[in-house]
Amino acid sequence: MAYDEELAERVREVVAGEHGVTERKMFGGLAFMLSSNMFCGIVGKDLMLRVGPDRYQEALNASHVRPMDFTGRPMTGMVYVEAQGCETDQALESWVDQGLSFARSLPPKGSGGPTKRRRRVA
Repeated sequence: MAYDEELAERVREVVAGEHGVTERKMFGGLAFMLSSNMFCGIVGKDLMLRVGPDRYQEALNASHVRPMDFTGRPMTGMVYVEAQGCETDQALESWVDQGLSFARSLPPKGSGGPTKRRRRVA
């Protein structure tokens, strides 16, 4: 499955200058990582977001948001935001900031695999 390159560029602009952000192709799309912890990604035209268990229900109450059910079962703490939910730069930045905020609360992981599969962002 291809991912929306325009949305990927918009996310890159939001995270530009954020130390420790990398990107990696996964889930048939593109994932953005902070210290090897995924905080958001793009699957098709949707923004995939890791908001964490504490903000999960609040995120689901927003328009154009549904549970992330990549495996067929909803993953608590992760949501999909449809394209309409992040049309404006302000909306996209707000969503990405929520993912970054959660990722900052996690301990850094190890290298997470071969560096040749990772691309440093900014």
